[in-house]
Formats: sequence, structure tokens, C-alpha cells
Amino acid sequence: METLDILIRPYDEVTDLKRLSDIWFDASMTAHPFIGEARLVEQRQLIEEEYLPKAETWVACHEQEAVGFISLLGSFIGGLFTAPDRQGMGVGSKLISHALARHGELSLEVYTANEQAMRFYSSLGFREVSRRNLDDFGYPFPNAALHLRA
Repeated sequence: METLDILIRPYDEVTDLKRLSDIWFDASMTAHPFIGEARLVEQRQLIEEEYLPKAETWVACHEQEAVGFISLLGSFIGGLFTAPDRQGMGVGSKLISHALARHGELSLEVYTANEQAMRFYSSLGFREVSRRNLDDFGYPFPNAALHLRA
């Protein structure tokens, strides 16, 4: 598969909010169909009003177009999303490398039903440290906690 030439830059709420929200929603619909569109629409408001403004977010750009992002709360990855048509082209790996270089270690939680993400993180060296049966909203969608040291 093609590898994109990626520039990583800091998030700019004025220019990035709508595009990153779109990337989050499209990628979530692809990776998390079990959550359902109605809940994802509700969560999108939280992404725009709470999560993106409060996190340290880095934007992956290809030819000046945002194609993915990573949002960090310290060394915890609150979200890593790549536009579905750009997945498999090295965007996520470059965002992880950037975050790991800044923080020295990373942790995250991922839905275990998202098998593509589980394989992706494992391929980068993340190790599972625990599991829980309910998601952050109390729904029965198991999550795995993963960790990686530089």
C-alpha cells in the first residue's frame, strides 16, 4: 500500500475543528459500527466541545490536508483517528511515533471488537495490561488497556 508524505503540526481549533470532527465520525462509523450511529452523533458533540479543546492534539497533513490526528491527555491517547480513505498509508504510525518521541511512553484503551485497531497497536509493540467489560458510558462494549514504552 502507498505510504503518504506526512507533516505533523499542532491542532488549530479555528481551522481544524470541522475537519477533525468529520475524520473522527467517519472513522468511528467504520471502526465502531456496534456503537450505532445515534450514539456516535451524540458523542460527536463531546468530541467538538470537550475532548478536542482540552487535549494536546497533533494533526497529520498530506499536501496541506488534514488526514488524521492524535489527541493526548499527558501520555494517554484519548483518540487516534485516520480518515478511512487514508488508512493503511502510515498516518497512524507516524502520529504514534510523534507522540512517543514527545512522551516516552503511551497508553490507551481500545474497543476489543475493533480488531483492526487491536492488530495495529500490537504491530507497534503495545502490550495489553488489562480489560474491562463496560465502556466509559457504561455500555457492554469491552475495552483493552494497552501500553507502550519508547
